[in-house]
Amino acid sequence: MLKIGITGNIGSGKSIISKVFELLDVPVFYADFHAKKVMTEDAVLVVEIRKKFGAEAYFADGSLNRKYISGIVFNNEAELQQLNALVHPAVFRAFDIWAEQYPHKIYVLKEAALLFESGSNQQCDRTIVVSATLEERVRRVMQRDSLSEEEVLRREKKQMPQAEKEGKADFIIQNNGDRLVIPQVLKIHQQLLELTENI
Repeated sequence: MLKIGITGNIGSGKSIISKVFELLDVPVFYADFHAKKVMTEDAVLVVEIRKKFGAEAYFADGSLNRKYISGIVFNNEAELQQLNALVHPAVFRAFDIWAEQYPHKIYVLKEAALLFESGSNQQCDRTIVVSATLEERVRRVMQRDSLSEEEVLRREKKQMPQAEKEGKADFIIQNNGDRLVIPQVLKIHQQLLELTENI
C-alpha cells in the first residue's frame, strides 16, 4: 500500500480535493482532526503536554483546556513550535495505526496543512500539492472564515511558500477555478494505480 500526502496552503481547497479522492473509495486521514484527538487520547502526548504547559492544560475529566493552551501559544511563536514538536510525532503515530486498517487498499491519503513543515512527508511515498493563486486563496478564506485580508495574509506567511511546496511535490492540482479539478484527480488516481503495478 502506498501512503500519499496531500497538502496546500490556506484556501487552496485541499480538503475539497481530498473529498473527491474519497468518492473514488480512497481512505483519507485528516491530520488536523487527528491532532485534536491525540491531544486527549495519546497517553505519551498527554504526559508531555502536562509537563510542558502544567496541570491546567487539562480539565478534571481529561478533556483539553483549549482556551488555556491557545492563550499561551496564540501570539508566542516559540511556544507554538514547542507544542507542535510534541503533537506532530503523536499524529505520525496515529497515521501509522490508522493506515493498518486498510491493508487491502492500493493507496491511502494523508491530508495535512503542514505536510512539509512538520516533516510528515517523510511518511509518504508520494505527495500532492493543491495550488491556487494567492488572490483566489485570500478571497476564499475571507469568505469562508469571515476574516480580513490582513488576517489571512498573516496566516499565509506562517506556511511554507506555495512555490516551494510545488517544487517538492510529485503531483500538482491546479484549483484556481479555471480548470476542472475532477479530471486532474482522476489522472493522478490512475497514475498511482499504475505505479503500484510496477512495485
